[in-house]
Amino acid sequence: MNSLEKISLKIPYEKVGLNPKNFQPELETVTLKFSPEIGIRKRPAVIICPGGGYEYLSDRETLPVAMRFASHGINAFILRYSINSPFPAALLELAYAVKYVRENAEKYDIDPDKILLCGFSAGGHLTASLGTLWNSKYLHSIIGSTEMFKPNGMILCYPVITSGKYRHKGSIESILGKNPSEKMLELVSLEKQVSGKTPKTFIWHCSDDQTVPVENTINFTKALSQYKVPFECHIFPYGGHGLALADESTAKHEGHINTECAQWTKLAVEWIKREFMTEK
Repeated sequence: MNSLEKISLKIPYEKVGLNPKNFQPELETVTLKFSPEIGIRKRPAVIICPGGGYEYLSDRETLPVAMRFASHGINAFILRYSINSPFPAALLELAYAVKYVRENAEKYDIDPDKILLCGFSAGGHLTASLGTLWNSKYLHSIIGSTEMFKPNGMILCYPVITSGKYRHKGSIESILGKNPSEKMLELVSLEKQVSGKTPKTFIWHCSDDQTVPVENTINFTKALSQYKVPFECHIFPYGGHGLALADESTAKHEGHINTECAQWTKLAVEWIKREFMTEK
């Protein structure tokens, strides 16, 4: 395993009027590279986007999650994206993280057509932003051809999705400010951006989440269903918000340990194996 190789990404911030000197995103690797003993596997990859309201990055949703995926033979990357930064800074960083992984697929023994994103809370919003906007006119106008930036799947964990009635106010204000235009509010309300090009999705939430209401997930899955995008959804009755792995490995306090919700990693790995590692 090659743990915590740190990669600096080159992002064209100037194309959206931002000063590159103000941003320092990093991509970290937790990967199982080619081994002569094991042979070439062409593994799936997961790029992890931790939560934190776009104001900080939750350590509980970084390395422990990456190690869990790597333990199942799924190569993992952690994107430490820019926080307290205007939209679309973090979106561009995630897009170029996907591009980097795809262009270096052979180096990391990865199948370039099996690159997934895994986002928590506000990181779920970032993940779903690229998942829904990767082929949009908006992103195309900034970076041109977008095929290299396409994610092949998404894992969304108690995600921020909407800028509407059920929004997480702090996350939306962090990227748009206190007085955004209706046009920008519409753009980042991701249940409205789903299309037939949105990648297949695994999504989970707790129905008693008081921070990011479960309607974020419900309305997103409605849109996925409308556009016939394959998805798997799990809504657990109790657990609140920010459970990470929901076991002792990431628990800050006892409330973060929830054996029912902790099933999500097993379910997500089974979903990856079924959708991306099984011949159909």
